[in-house]
Amino acid sequence: MSIRQNYWKTNLRYLVILLSIWFTVSFGFGILFADQLNQIQIGGFKLGFWFAQQGAIYVFVILIFVYIYLMNRLDEKFKNEK
Repeated sequence: MSIRQNYWKTNLRYLVILLSIWFTVSFGFGILFADQLNQIQIGGFKLGFWFAQQGAIYVFVILIFVYIYLMNRLDEKFKNEK
């Protein structure tokens, strides 16, 4: 397998993992498990409501920074393999 194929395969693996986390948080916690999470309150707001309204956005922003970190590491790794 070539260096480009390894790079792309690793990049796609990162994308699938990070988008799966975002899907789980936004759809799973905000919609599917909202009733169970609403039993917990944070700052006077039900946790299911918080995930649906704000939590998914916060997680998405955090995942952007995680992706930047991972891609910088990946770039350094493959830059040295040229």
